[in-house]
Amino acid sequence: MKQVIALCAAISLLASTALSQEQPALSARVARTLTIDGLSFKDLNRNGKLDAYEDWRLPAAERAADLVKQMTLEEKAGLMMHGTAPSVGPGSGMGVGTEYDLGRATDMIEKRKVVTFITRLAGDPAALAEENNKLQEIAEAGRLGIPATISTDPRNHFQFVLGASVAAGGFSKWPETLGFTAIGDAALMRRFGDIARQEYRAVGIQEALSPQVDLASDPRWPRINGTFGEDAQLSKSMAQAYVAGFQNGENGINKDSVIAVAKHWVGYGAAKDGYDSHNAYGRHATFPGNNFAEHLIPFEGAFKAKVGGVMPTYSILDGVILDGKPLEAVGAGYSKQLLTDLLRGKYGFNGVILSDWLITNDCKGACLDGEKPGVKPTLNEETFGMPWGVEDMSRVDRFAKAVNAGVDQFGGVTSSDLLVEAVKDGKISKERIDQSATRILIQKFEQGLFENPYVDPEKARSIVGNPAFAAEANAAQARAMVLLDNKAKLVPVQSGKKVFLYGVDPKVAATRGFTVVAAAHEADFAVVRLNAPYQQPHMNYFFGSRHQEGDLDFKDGNADFEAFKSAANEVPTIVTVYLARPAILTGLLDRAGAILANFGASDAALFDAIQGRQKAEGKLPFELPSSMDDIRAQKSDVPHDTRKPLFPIGYHLRY
Repeated sequence: MKQVIALCAAISLLASTALSQEQPALSARVARTLTIDGLSFKDLNRNGKLDAYEDWRLPAAERAADLVKQMTLEEKAGLMMHGTAPSVGPGSGMGVGTEYDLGRATDMIEKRKVVTFITRLAGDPAALAEENNKLQEIAEAGRLGIPATISTDPRNHFQFVLGASVAAGGFSKWPETLGFTAIGDAALMRRFGDIARQEYRAVGIQEALSPQVDLASDPRWPRINGTFGEDAQLSKSMAQAYVAGFQNGENGINKDSVIAVAKHWVGYGAAKDGYDSHNAYGRHATFPGNNFAEHLIPFEGAFKAKVGGVMPTYSILDGVILDGKPLEAVGAGYSKQLLTDLLRGKYGFNGVILSDWLITNDCKGACLDGEKPGVKPTLNEETFGMPWGVEDMSRVDRFAKAVNAGVDQFGGVTSSDLLVEAVKDGKISKERIDQSATRILIQKFEQGLFENPYVDPEKARSIVGNPAFAAEANAAQARAMVLLDNKAKLVPVQSGKKVFLYGVDPKVAATRGFTVVAAAHEADFAVVRLNAPYQQPHMNYFFGSRHQEGDLDFKDGNADFEAFKSAANEVPTIVTVYLARPAILTGLLDRAGAILANFGASDAALFDAIQGRQKAEGKLPFELPSSMDDIRAQKSDVPHDTRKPLFPIGYHLRY
């Protein structure tokens, strides 16, 4: 038996060795190619010989160790910056547009040694692919030829908030992640991740700044739309499936992976009064229910799928005791207790910890107090920050504290010189810098970027948003809808009737066999689209002017609500509400003939559900409260805990 085991081990070793000798495709625009023993390698540092880090036959960790030895402190510090790929034209301060500013990009790569970027470009997939190739060419020309890693906020959904997501453009358009939770099908969640992975890699994007794994425990919080809802166990299952789809399996990073970054570690959803910690007025999360442990559960799914990255929350967590000690009153990116002790220690996470954006910058003036009346809030990443709990520290000391807490890479900044200064001042050890540099490089090697960082623009055009992907996405939009009420038995509705529409494209209804009329009293029924109610009491803050905050109930005078009431007074009315957050639907329930909740659905998908071509299968991923009094009485860290919800979590009707 021992001989058989030994023989199997030898065969396995030979197979592994043979696999490591398989020639990968090489792509180079600057570096020359070396031929050794009939195999090809890129001479990235142009020294005429094969260095260990250039040898694709070696394990990623061995290659990374060799490269780190060759790097200067400045190059390692640059590796730890995750900058914004600069663009030209309007919106260039946030990298928005259709093409990069190659002069500024060259400066960032050559002088600041930055080789990781978030892209916010949109437009034609082939053009985006070529723009990303241009960044890679600049990076390849660097002293060591280290390829760029290009990341993105989510691109495949309906809602777009600058700084949190990117308009879908040509990418396949799916429901928000809440919609996948509503369907409850982990296989579909993984399928979405796999399709998005293919689309990302086709245009030269290798890292996803998602999934948003936060437990959505306060219903007023404006970031709920990007989460998996408020069921911790279901969120755990969805997080695992999402990561597995994006990373091309559950065994870590490979050459076809998009690195997933689970965020925001941890407790972000327990936002005090529902206000978001992008904003100075929302920097605290509170735990009056002593329920911190439940907020950890969704992340366990991401860890099970060997997620490559973790992003800490901006929030300062109030009322949390960890290992018998209260948490230090700092944002999670500065908390050694949360990053080193809990994340690295208890959970054994060995990937890259990427800070949320701009945590080392100052927050003064309009960032802290909001703009003066009449002044439109703007954001410049160089003059805006979220240094919660360390506002009085110097920027150098902030870098030092974050690195010593456990951060490997800094989002939204390129201040590598300050990190160098912190090391030279003895505030960070060189060994600690080497740790972070190694983690970052290992993932670049595992993805095969040193061999082939370039993409084919024409192939990108054929992959991104192709008809097959679009069909799957459209079906998911309808499946994710939740039938909450059908007392008038309007759903499913037969074609051939006269319909009044509000917020719906008449062309879609006409193609489905309905006659669209101009007035509700002329119709057999009405279809009305609404968004979940919100206010914006902080319009003088950049993110406050973009976030949906405040009360969740429909109030008289709201234009959409008044349009619904007007239609419902005339004819039986189907109303669909886009639930970016939970909504109080008390004002709709007595008037509507049918209520469909959606989490991002085109008009075509809406009519699929209304007509029963693709039935709504969803279950509520959170409860819908009865009143604002109940919401104000709930505990911010405890999910679905209002006194008497109008619709409980998991509610649905069939038809």
